[in-house]
Amino acid sequence: MKQKIHVKVGDQVKVISGFYKNDIGEIIKVDKQTGKVTVQGINFKFKHMKPKTENEIGEIKQFEAPIHHSNVKLN
Repeated sequence: MKQKIHVKVGDQVKVISGFYKNDIGEIIKVDKQTGKVTVQGINFKFKHMKPKTENEIGEIKQFEAPIHHSNVKLN
């Protein structure tokens, strides 16, 4: 079921709860199916990638994870 979301891509938002409370960022992605938004520079997660072939090296990728739209407000 799609949720009605009060923000859209490109909006400046302020995080109102959680670890990143009071941080400000721009929305880069909205998922209406889950009701989550991805905010630039907020909620970084790390993914450890193993090398797939012998000549490849492993790496740690850093990316922004989505947060629920109820935890942000327009700034």
